[in-house]
Amino acid sequence: MSFDWGLIKPLVANENTDGPELSLMHVVLLPGEGHERHNHPDSDEILYILSGRGEQMVDDADTFGVGPGQAVFIPKGAFHSTVNVGWEPLVLLAIYAPAGAEEALKGLPDHREIGPGEAPRLVRG
Repeated sequence: MSFDWGLIKPLVANENTDGPELSLMHVVLLPGEGHERHNHPDSDEILYILSGRGEQMVDDADTFGVGPGQAVFIPKGAFHSTVNVGWEPLVLLAIYAPAGAEEALKGLPDHREIGPGEAPRLVRG
């Protein structure tokens, strides 16, 4: 999936598992980009930062810095946002429990599916 702010690749998702216990997404946020404040009413979320630097907000509290090797727990229903504040892509894993929160992404206005063999567009313009 491609968005104005970056990419999401489902690694383990509702449609390719036998049960809805969890889903795992590989997320890339472009430099200076992020996703708007939102929540997942029915799923807890864990973010694990692989590379890059970001600012994280959870439950409308003050933002805090995140970087490689850090994990963030976001309880179901908590409003949150993530912004890349570095010069390189912010790469993270997002885990939803139970699975299904990723389905809402398909309804966003900037959502684009990346077809088989299609290279994702990583630069805005």
